[in-house]
Amino acid sequence: MAEDTISGDRAAATAAVLDRLYATVQARKGADPETSYTAKLFHRGTAKIAQKVGEEAVETVIEAVRGDKAAMASESADLLYHLMVLWADAGLEPAEVWEKLAQREGTSGIAEKNARKA
Repeated sequence: MAEDTISGDRAAATAAVLDRLYATVQARKGADPETSYTAKLFHRGTAKIAQKVGEEAVETVIEAVRGDKAAMASESADLLYHLMVLWADAGLEPAEVWEKLAQREGTSGIAEKNARKA
């Protein structure tokens, strides 16, 4: 098995964690912003949610450049969480993203990028 390939069991577990996270985010949409950070983000609107995604992306990049793997994992988790909030805010289901990834599987990144330009 190639080093960059995730085993079937591990991939399913990973997808399940992300699906549970998304379900939790969805469930908190109507919660009290005083008691739920997720509800507070929804209350503050799309621009604030998108800003948080950007902030977490930058923090992830900083930790990658620093070479701090544990900190990068933590920031990546924050990034995924905020990305899920953004998806939920936009009505985008994770399955739609997974489908896009599956369509690109086995395609060179260069070829995929060139196909978008066409």
